[in-house]
Amino acid sequence: MARASIGSAAAPVSSSFRHLSLRPLSSVFLVRSCSTASAAVAAKTPLMSDNLIPHPSLEVVGGARDAFLPALKSLQNPYHPYPIIGWNRHAETIFAAFFRSLPDLKLRRECLRTKDDGSVALDWVAGDDRRLPPDSPVLILLPGLTGGSQDTYVRHMLVRARNKGWRVVVFNSRGCGNSPVTTSQFYSASFLGDIYEVVAHVGSRYPKANLYAVGWSLGANILVRYLGQESHSCPLSGAVSLCNPFNLPIADEDFRKGFNIVYDKALANALCKIFKKHALLFEDIGGEYNIPLAANAKTVKEFDEGLTRVSFGFKSADDYYSNSSSSDSIKSVCTPLLCIQAANDPIAPSRGIPRKDIEENPNCLLIVTPQGGHLGWVAGSDAPTGAPWTDPIVMDFLDNLEQAKSALDLEVGNGSVTDDTNILTGTLIDNQKQNSILT
Repeated sequence: MARASIGSAAAPVSSSFRHLSLRPLSSVFLVRSCSTASAAVAAKTPLMSDNLIPHPSLEVVGGARDAFLPALKSLQNPYHPYPIIGWNRHAETIFAAFFRSLPDLKLRRECLRTKDDGSVALDWVAGDDRRLPPDSPVLILLPGLTGGSQDTYVRHMLVRARNKGWRVVVFNSRGCGNSPVTTSQFYSASFLGDIYEVVAHVGSRYPKANLYAVGWSLGANILVRYLGQESHSCPLSGAVSLCNPFNLPIADEDFRKGFNIVYDKALANALCKIFKKHALLFEDIGGEYNIPLAANAKTVKEFDEGLTRVSFGFKSADDYYSNSSSSDSIKSVCTPLLCIQAANDPIAPSRGIPRKDIEENPNCLLIVTPQGGHLGWVAGSDAPTGAPWTDPIVMDFLDNLEQAKSALDLEVGNGSVTDDTNILTGTLIDNQKQNSILT
Protein backbone atom coordinates (compact mmCIF):
# COMPACT_ATOMS: atom_id res chain seq x y z
CA MET A 1 0.00 0.00 0.00
CA ALA A 2 2.35 2.68 -1.20
CA ARG A 3 0.02 5.57 -0.55
CA ALA A 4 -1.92 4.21 2.36
CA SER A 5 -1.33 5.76 5.79
CA ILE A 6 -3.56 3.71 8.02
CA GLY A 7 -3.17 4.57 11.68
CA SER A 8 -3.45 3.17 14.21
CA ALA A 9 -16.74 15.79 33.95
CA ALA A 10 -16.35 19.11 32.17
CA ALA A 11 -13.16 20.64 30.89
CA PRO A 12 -11.60 23.56 32.77
CA VAL A 13 -12.47 27.13 31.84
CA SER A 14 -10.02 28.65 29.41
CA SER A 15 -8.18 31.80 30.33
CA SER A 16 -7.70 33.15 26.82
CA PHE A 17 -9.89 34.13 23.90
CA ARG A 18 -7.93 31.63 21.79
CA HIS A 19 -9.54 28.72 23.58
CA LEU A 20 -13.17 29.77 23.31
CA SER A 21 -15.70 28.02 21.09
CA LEU A 22 -17.26 30.63 18.84
CA ARG A 23 -20.38 30.62 16.70
CA PRO A 24 -21.83 33.30 14.44
CA LEU A 25 -24.97 35.01 15.69
CA SER A 26 -25.71 37.37 12.83
CA SER A 27 -23.01 39.99 13.46
CA VAL A 28 -22.50 38.88 17.08
CA PHE A 29 -20.44 35.98 18.47
CA LEU A 30 -21.40 33.57 21.17
CA VAL A 31 -18.63 32.83 23.64
CA ARG A 32 -19.05 29.41 25.19
CA SER A 33 -16.63 28.58 27.97
CA CYS A 34 -15.14 25.15 28.66
CA SER A 35 -17.60 24.12 31.35
CA THR A 36 -20.98 22.46 31.31
CA ALA A 37 -22.25 24.99 33.79
CA SER A 38 -21.48 27.93 31.55
CA ALA A 39 -22.95 26.04 28.59
CA ALA A 40 -26.17 25.73 30.56
CA VAL A 41 -26.15 29.46 31.25
CA ALA A 42 -25.61 30.16 27.55
CA ALA A 43 -28.42 27.78 26.61
CA LYS A 44 -30.91 29.99 28.44
CA THR A 45 -30.14 32.89 26.15
CA PRO A 46 -32.20 33.12 22.91
CA LEU A 47 -29.96 32.68 19.87
CA MET A 48 -30.47 34.51 16.60
CA SER A 49 -29.52 31.73 14.15
CA ASP A 50 -31.28 29.15 12.04
CA ASN A 51 -31.88 25.77 13.66
CA LEU A 52 -29.89 23.59 11.27
CA ILE A 53 -30.93 19.95 11.31
CA PRO A 54 -28.39 17.44 9.96
CA HIS A 55 -29.58 14.77 7.54
CA PRO A 56 -30.69 11.54 9.27
CA SER A 57 -27.98 9.59 7.42
CA LEU A 58 -25.42 11.34 9.64
CA GLU A 59 -24.87 10.97 13.37
CA VAL A 60 -24.09 14.43 14.75
CA VAL A 61 -23.58 14.81 18.50
CA GLY A 62 -21.47 16.80 20.92
CA GLY A 63 -21.57 19.48 23.55
CA ALA A 64 -20.77 22.05 20.85
CA ARG A 65 -23.50 20.83 18.48
CA ASP A 66 -25.58 24.01 18.64
CA ALA A 67 -22.48 26.19 18.49
CA PHE A 68 -20.86 24.66 15.41
CA LEU A 69 -23.74 23.36 13.29
CA PRO A 70 -24.75 26.74 11.74
CA ALA A 71 -21.40 26.82 9.91
CA LEU A 72 -21.81 23.29 8.51
CA LYS A 73 -24.79 23.71 6.23
CA SER A 74 -23.73 20.87 3.93
CA LEU A 75 -24.67 18.45 6.70
CA GLN A 76 -28.30 19.01 5.71
CA ASN A 77 -27.58 16.88 2.63
CA PRO A 78 -27.60 13.07 2.75
CA TYR A 79 -24.35 11.12 2.73
CA HIS A 80 -24.21 9.33 -0.64
CA PRO A 81 -21.30 6.88 -0.98
CA TYR A 82 -19.97 6.47 -4.50
CA PRO A 83 -21.69 3.48 -6.16
CA ILE A 84 -20.06 0.07 -5.68
CA ILE A 85 -16.77 1.51 -4.31
CA GLY A 86 -18.47 3.09 -1.32
CA TRP A 87 -20.68 0.12 -0.53
CA ASN A 88 -17.89 -1.97 1.01
CA ARG A 89 -15.55 -0.60 3.66
CA HIS A 90 -12.52 -2.52 2.45
CA ALA A 91 -13.08 -1.67 -1.20
CA GLU A 92 -13.39 2.01 -0.26
CA THR A 93 -10.30 1.99 1.96
CA ILE A 94 -8.14 0.31 -0.68
CA PHE A 95 -9.52 2.35 -3.59
CA ALA A 96 -8.78 5.62 -1.79
CA ALA A 97 -5.27 4.45 -0.89
CA PHE A 98 -4.31 3.48 -4.43
CA PHE A 99 -6.50 5.43 -6.86
CA ARG A 100 -7.20 8.81 -5.29
CA SER A 101 -5.51 11.56 -7.31
CA LEU A 102 -2.32 13.16 -6.01
CA PRO A 103 -2.37 16.98 -6.38
CA ASP A 104 0.91 18.28 -7.73
CA LEU A 105 2.54 21.18 -5.93
CA LYS A 106 6.03 22.21 -4.95
CA LEU A 107 6.98 21.88 -1.30
CA ARG A 108 9.86 23.36 0.68
CA ARG A 109 11.29 21.17 3.43
CA GLU A 110 12.48 22.40 6.81
CA CYS A 111 14.20 19.91 9.13
CA LEU A 112 13.57 20.70 12.78
CA ARG A 113 16.03 19.32 15.31
CA THR A 114 14.28 18.45 18.57
CA LYS A 115 15.58 18.80 22.12
CA ASP A 116 16.60 15.14 22.28
CA ASP A 117 18.55 15.49 19.00
CA GLY A 118 15.77 13.84 17.01
CA SER A 119 14.53 15.27 13.71
CA VAL A 120 11.16 15.93 12.12
CA ALA A 121 10.49 17.32 8.65
CA LEU A 122 8.13 20.25 8.08
CA ASP A 123 6.94 20.59 4.48
CA TRP A 124 5.70 24.07 3.54
CA VAL A 125 4.27 25.15 0.19
CA ALA A 126 7.06 26.80 -1.78
CA GLY A 127 6.52 30.53 -2.34
CA ASP A 128 3.88 31.02 0.36
CA ASP A 129 6.20 33.20 2.45
CA ARG A 130 6.14 35.75 -0.37
CA ARG A 131 2.51 35.23 -1.33
CA LEU A 132 0.76 35.31 2.05
CA PRO A 133 0.65 38.05 4.70
CA PRO A 134 2.24 37.19 8.09
CA ASP A 135 -1.13 37.02 9.84
CA SER A 136 -2.59 34.37 7.51
CA PRO A 137 -3.96 31.46 9.56
CA VAL A 138 -1.60 28.49 9.79
CA LEU A 139 -2.81 24.91 9.44
CA ILE A 140 -0.60 22.05 10.71
CA LEU A 141 -1.34 18.65 9.16
CA LEU A 142 -0.57 15.40 11.03
CA PRO A 143 -0.72 12.31 8.75
CA GLY A 144 -1.48 8.76 9.87
CA LEU A 145 0.95 5.98 10.80
CA THR A 146 3.94 5.92 8.38
CA GLY A 147 2.24 8.73 6.40
CA GLY A 148 3.57 12.06 5.22
CA SER A 149 3.21 14.88 2.73
CA GLN A 150 3.26 12.36 -0.14
CA ASP A 151 -0.16 10.97 0.81
CA THR A 152 -3.18 11.86 -1.30
CA TYR A 153 -5.54 12.76 1.55
CA VAL A 154 -2.89 15.09 2.99
CA ARG A 155 -2.27 16.79 -0.36
CA HIS A 156 -5.98 17.38 -1.04
CA MET A 157 -6.45 19.03 2.35
CA LEU A 158 -3.31 21.08 1.80
CA VAL A 159 -4.51 22.36 -1.58
CA ARG A 160 -8.02 23.19 -0.34
CA ALA A 161 -6.73 25.17 2.64
CA ARG A 162 -4.12 26.96 0.56
CA ASN A 163 -6.76 27.98 -1.98
CA LYS A 164 -8.65 29.58 0.90
CA GLY A 165 -5.65 31.72 1.80
CA TRP A 166 -4.28 29.55 4.59
CA ARG A 167 -0.61 28.82 5.20
CA VAL A 168 -0.20 25.05 5.47
CA VAL A 169 2.60 22.88 6.83
CA VAL A 170 2.80 19.08 6.91
CA PHE A 171 4.34 17.63 10.07
CA ASN A 172 6.24 14.51 8.95
CA SER A 173 7.08 12.47 12.05
CA ARG A 174 10.47 10.87 12.57
CA GLY A 175 11.26 8.58 9.65
CA CYS A 176 8.02 9.38 7.81
CA GLY A 177 7.82 11.18 4.48
CA ASN A 178 11.56 10.47 4.08
CA SER A 179 12.34 12.60 7.13
CA PRO A 180 15.67 11.78 8.78
CA VAL A 181 16.00 9.59 11.87
CA THR A 182 18.90 10.83 14.00
CA THR A 183 18.35 8.97 17.28
CA SER A 184 17.25 5.48 18.30
CA GLN A 185 13.77 6.78 19.06
CA PHE A 186 10.98 6.87 16.48
CA TYR A 187 7.56 8.30 17.24
CA SER A 188 4.51 6.76 18.85
CA ALA A 189 0.90 7.30 19.90
CA SER A 190 2.14 8.10 23.41
CA PHE A 191 4.89 10.60 22.62
CA LEU A 192 3.86 14.27 22.54
CA GLY A 193 7.29 15.88 22.68
CA ASP A 194 7.55 16.45 18.94
CA ILE A 195 4.11 18.03 18.52
CA TYR A 196 4.87 20.40 21.39
CA GLU A 197 8.05 21.52 19.66
CA VAL A 198 6.44 21.78 16.21
CA VAL A 199 3.52 23.91 17.43
CA ALA A 200 5.90 26.15 19.42
CA HIS A 201 8.22 26.51 16.42
CA VAL A 202 5.43 27.36 13.98
CA GLY A 203 3.88 29.78 16.46
CA SER A 204 7.17 31.62 16.99
CA ARG A 205 7.69 31.89 13.24
CA TYR A 206 4.24 33.41 12.68
CA PRO A 207 3.36 35.19 15.96
CA LYS A 208 0.56 37.23 14.35
CA ALA A 209 -1.25 34.18 12.98
CA ASN A 210 -3.82 31.88 14.58
CA LEU A 211 -2.76 28.23 14.60
CA TYR A 212 -4.97 25.24 13.76
CA ALA A 213 -4.32 21.53 13.22
CA VAL A 214 -5.85 18.56 11.39
CA GLY A 215 -4.86 14.98 12.18
CA TRP A 216 -5.71 11.67 10.55
CA SER A 217 -5.69 8.23 12.18
CA LEU A 218 -2.62 7.92 14.44
CA GLY A 219 -1.95 11.63 13.79
CA ALA A 220 -5.45 12.37 15.06
CA ASN A 221 -4.82 10.32 18.19
CA ILE A 222 -1.63 12.28 18.89
CA LEU A 223 -3.39 15.59 18.20
CA VAL A 224 -6.32 14.89 20.56
CA ARG A 225 -3.96 13.72 23.30
CA TYR A 226 -2.03 16.97 22.86
CA LEU A 227 -5.25 19.01 23.09
CA GLY A 228 -6.23 17.22 26.28
CA GLN A 229 -2.84 17.59 27.90
CA GLU A 230 -2.56 21.28 27.03
CA SER A 231 -6.24 21.80 27.93
CA HIS A 232 -6.91 25.50 28.64
CA SER A 233 -3.28 26.42 27.78
CA CYS A 234 -3.41 25.07 24.23
CA PRO A 235 -2.00 27.53 21.65
CA LEU A 236 -4.22 26.13 18.88
CA SER A 237 -7.39 28.02 17.98
CA GLY A 238 -9.13 24.92 16.64
CA ALA A 239 -8.52 21.34 15.56
CA VAL A 240 -10.01 18.50 13.52
CA SER A 241 -9.64 14.76 14.16
CA LEU A 242 -10.35 12.30 11.33
CA CYS A 243 -10.49 8.47 11.48
CA ASN A 244 -9.15 8.56 15.03
CA PRO A 245 -8.75 5.06 16.54
CA PHE A 246 -9.44 6.72 19.95
CA ASN A 247 -9.39 3.50 22.03
CA LEU A 248 -6.19 1.69 21.03
CA PRO A 249 -6.89 -1.64 22.82
CA ILE A 250 -10.21 -1.90 20.94
CA ALA A 251 -8.53 -0.89 17.67
CA ASP A 252 -5.78 -3.46 18.24
CA GLU A 253 -8.37 -6.16 18.92
CA ASP A 254 -10.15 -5.50 15.60
CA PHE A 255 -6.92 -4.96 13.69
CA ARG A 256 -6.06 -8.64 13.88
CA LYS A 257 -9.42 -9.97 12.67
CA GLY A 258 -10.58 -11.04 9.22
CA PHE A 259 -9.56 -8.91 6.26
CA ASN A 260 -7.94 -6.36 8.61
CA ILE A 261 -4.92 -8.68 8.68
CA VAL A 262 -4.10 -7.30 5.22
CA TYR A 263 -3.79 -3.77 6.61
CA ASP A 264 -1.82 -5.03 9.59
CA LYS A 265 0.76 -6.72 7.35
CA ALA A 266 0.99 -3.71 5.03
CA LEU A 267 1.63 -1.29 7.87
CA ALA A 268 4.09 -3.63 9.56
CA ASN A 269 5.98 -3.84 6.28
CA ALA A 270 6.05 -0.03 6.02
CA LEU A 271 7.36 0.26 9.58
CA CYS A 272 10.04 -2.34 8.91
CA LYS A 273 11.21 -0.46 5.82
CA ILE A 274 11.62 2.73 7.84
CA PHE A 275 13.43 0.82 10.57
CA LYS A 276 15.83 -0.94 8.21
CA LYS A 277 16.88 2.38 6.67
CA HIS A 278 18.16 3.40 10.08
CA ALA A 279 19.09 0.02 11.57
CA LEU A 280 22.65 1.13 12.40
CA LEU A 281 21.25 3.44 15.08
CA PHE A 282 20.07 0.35 16.93
CA GLU A 283 23.27 -1.69 16.61
CA ASP A 284 24.28 -3.17 20.00
CA ILE A 285 21.50 -1.22 21.72
CA GLY A 286 20.82 -4.01 24.23
CA GLY A 287 18.31 -3.71 27.05
CA GLU A 288 14.78 -4.99 26.49
CA TYR A 289 14.85 -4.18 22.77
CA ASN A 290 14.09 -7.11 20.48
CA ILE A 291 15.64 -5.80 17.30
CA PRO A 292 15.16 -8.99 15.21
CA LEU A 293 11.44 -8.98 16.11
CA ALA A 294 11.05 -5.33 15.08
CA ALA A 295 13.11 -5.70 11.90
CA ASN A 296 11.07 -8.68 10.71
CA ALA A 297 7.68 -7.81 12.21
CA LYS A 298 4.70 -9.34 10.46
CA THR A 299 2.23 -7.26 12.48
CA VAL A 300 2.19 -3.75 13.93
CA LYS A 301 1.95 -5.27 17.41
CA GLU A 302 5.17 -7.25 16.88
CA PHE A 303 6.94 -4.04 15.86
CA ASP A 304 5.55 -2.24 18.90
CA GLU A 305 6.54 -5.12 21.17
CA GLY A 306 10.09 -5.28 19.84
CA LEU A 307 10.79 -1.55 19.61
CA THR A 308 8.11 1.06 20.33
CA ARG A 309 7.02 0.02 23.82
CA VAL A 310 10.67 -0.24 24.96
CA SER A 311 11.62 3.17 23.52
CA PHE A 312 8.82 4.84 25.46
CA GLY A 313 9.06 2.92 28.71
CA PHE A 314 6.07 0.57 28.61
CA LYS A 315 5.99 -2.95 30.04
CA SER A 316 4.36 -4.44 26.95
CA ALA A 317 2.58 -3.50 23.73
CA ASP A 318 -0.74 -3.88 25.54
CA ASP A 319 0.47 -1.51 28.27
CA TYR A 320 1.52 0.95 25.55
CA TYR A 321 -1.91 0.84 23.88
CA SER A 322 -3.79 1.17 27.17
CA ASN A 323 -1.89 4.30 28.13
CA SER A 324 -1.83 6.02 24.74
CA SER A 325 -5.53 6.24 23.84
CA SER A 326 -6.91 9.68 23.01
CA SER A 327 -10.35 8.60 24.22
CA ASP A 328 -9.05 9.39 27.71
CA SER A 329 -8.22 12.99 26.68
CA ILE A 330 -11.58 14.25 25.39
CA LYS A 331 -12.78 15.37 28.85
CA SER A 332 -9.86 17.80 29.11
CA VAL A 333 -10.08 19.30 25.61
CA CYS A 334 -10.65 23.04 25.88
CA THR A 335 -10.12 23.92 22.21
CA PRO A 336 -12.84 23.83 19.52
CA LEU A 337 -12.61 20.28 18.16
CA LEU A 338 -14.41 18.60 15.27
CA CYS A 339 -14.19 14.79 15.12
CA ILE A 340 -15.28 12.95 11.96
CA GLN A 341 -15.51 9.15 11.92
CA ALA A 342 -16.96 6.49 9.62
CA ALA A 343 -19.29 3.95 11.22
CA ASN A 344 -17.80 1.16 9.10
CA ASP A 345 -14.12 2.10 9.60
CA PRO A 346 -12.18 -1.19 9.77
CA ILE A 347 -9.20 0.38 11.58
CA ALA A 348 -10.90 2.86 13.93
CA PRO A 349 -13.91 0.95 15.30
CA SER A 350 -17.06 2.92 15.95
CA ARG A 351 -17.49 1.32 19.36
CA GLY A 352 -14.22 2.94 20.46
CA ILE A 353 -15.53 6.49 19.99
CA PRO A 354 -15.90 8.25 23.37
CA ARG A 355 -19.41 9.49 22.57
CA LYS A 356 -20.43 10.31 26.14
CA ASP A 357 -17.37 12.49 26.77
CA ILE A 358 -17.82 14.26 23.43
CA GLU A 359 -21.49 14.93 24.21
CA GLU A 360 -20.57 16.39 27.61
CA ASN A 361 -17.71 18.60 26.38
CA PRO A 362 -18.99 22.01 25.16
CA ASN A 363 -16.00 22.31 22.80
CA CYS A 364 -16.48 19.08 20.85
CA LEU A 365 -18.60 18.01 17.88
CA LEU A 366 -18.72 14.49 16.45
CA ILE A 367 -19.91 13.56 12.94
CA VAL A 368 -20.23 9.87 12.07
CA THR A 369 -20.91 8.90 8.46
CA PRO A 370 -22.60 5.56 7.65
CA GLN A 371 -19.83 4.61 5.19
CA GLY A 372 -16.33 5.88 4.52
CA GLY A 373 -13.94 3.09 5.39
CA HIS A 374 -10.58 4.22 6.74
CA LEU A 375 -9.25 7.43 5.17
CA GLY A 376 -11.70 6.84 2.36
CA TRP A 377 -14.93 8.85 2.27
CA VAL A 378 -15.27 8.32 -1.47
CA ALA A 379 -18.39 10.48 -1.75
CA GLY A 380 -19.44 13.99 -2.69
CA SER A 381 -18.84 16.10 -5.76
CA ASP A 382 -15.16 15.15 -6.09
CA ALA A 383 -15.71 11.37 -6.00
CA PRO A 384 -14.38 8.95 -6.93
CA THR A 385 -10.75 10.09 -7.40
CA GLY A 386 -10.87 13.60 -5.95
CA ALA A 387 -10.84 14.99 -2.44
CA PRO A 388 -12.55 13.08 0.39
CA TRP A 389 -16.13 14.03 1.35
CA THR A 390 -14.78 15.41 4.61
CA ASP A 391 -12.55 18.16 3.18
CA PRO A 392 -15.21 20.85 2.54
CA ILE A 393 -16.69 20.27 6.01
CA VAL A 394 -13.28 20.57 7.63
CA MET A 395 -12.62 23.87 5.87
CA ASP A 396 -16.09 25.24 6.67
CA PHE A 397 -15.42 24.49 10.34
CA LEU A 398 -11.94 26.03 10.34
CA ASP A 399 -12.96 29.07 8.29
CA ASN A 400 -15.80 29.77 10.69
CA LEU A 401 -13.47 29.59 13.68
CA GLU A 402 -10.91 31.84 12.01
CA GLN A 403 -13.48 34.46 10.99
CA ALA A 404 -14.94 34.54 14.48
CA LYS A 405 -11.52 34.63 16.15
CA SER A 406 -10.24 37.39 13.84
CA ALA A 407 -13.36 39.49 14.40
CA LEU A 408 -13.07 39.10 18.15
CA ASP A 409 -9.37 39.94 18.10
CA LEU A 410 -10.18 43.05 16.07
CA GLU A 411 -12.81 44.17 18.55
CA VAL A 412 -10.46 43.55 21.47
CA GLY A 413 -7.66 45.39 19.67
CA ASN A 414 -9.94 48.36 19.01
CA GLY A 415 -11.01 48.46 22.62
CA SER A 416 -14.66 47.93 21.65
CA VAL A 417 -14.86 44.79 23.80
CA THR A 418 -14.08 44.99 27.50
CA ASP A 419 -13.87 42.50 30.35
CA ASP A 420 -17.24 43.70 31.57
CA THR A 421 -18.93 42.75 28.32
CA ASN A 422 -20.95 39.59 27.80
CA ILE A 423 -21.23 38.86 24.08
CA LEU A 424 -24.29 36.75 24.67
CA THR A 425 -26.19 39.97 25.44
CA GLY A 426 -23.89 42.47 23.74
CA THR A 427 -21.09 42.19 26.33
CA LEU A 428 -18.22 39.77 27.11
CA ILE A 429 -17.72 38.16 30.53
CA ASP A 430 -14.14 37.79 31.57
CA ASN A 431 -13.46 34.04 31.79
CA GLN A 432 -11.85 34.13 35.20
CA LYS A 433 -14.75 36.09 36.68
CA GLN A 434 -17.19 33.73 35.01
CA ASN A 435 -15.34 30.72 36.38
CA SER A 436 -15.49 32.01 39.94
CA ILE A 437 -19.23 32.68 39.57
CA LEU A 438 -19.95 29.24 38.18
CA THR A 439 -17.91 27.39 40.80
